[in-house]
Amino acid sequence: MGENKTPISEAHSYEEIGEFWDTHELTDFWDKTKPVEFEVDIQSDTTYYPVESVLSKRLISLAARRGVSPETLLNLWVQERLGEEAPAEYIP
Repeated sequence: MGENKTPISEAHSYEEIGEFWDTHELTDFWDKTKPVEFEVDIQSDTTYYPVESVLSKRLISLAARRGVSPETLLNLWVQERLGEEAPAEYIP
């Protein structure tokens, strides 16, 4: 990382930036900020697969006990299983 990453914190690393903002409030530096415009292009590719209702209910229940969404739990399980079954066949 080259020069200061931000003029406000005068930090030289992301770690220093984090440490600075852990102990400071943005409102104390509001006069040093400026408006910016940017676009966010979030593209999500989702594929739906049918799941038997009994399995879906069990998944929902287990996910709730683990504090995650059913989608997250299912994706983790599929990812783990695919890693075991076909680690070299990954298609991005």
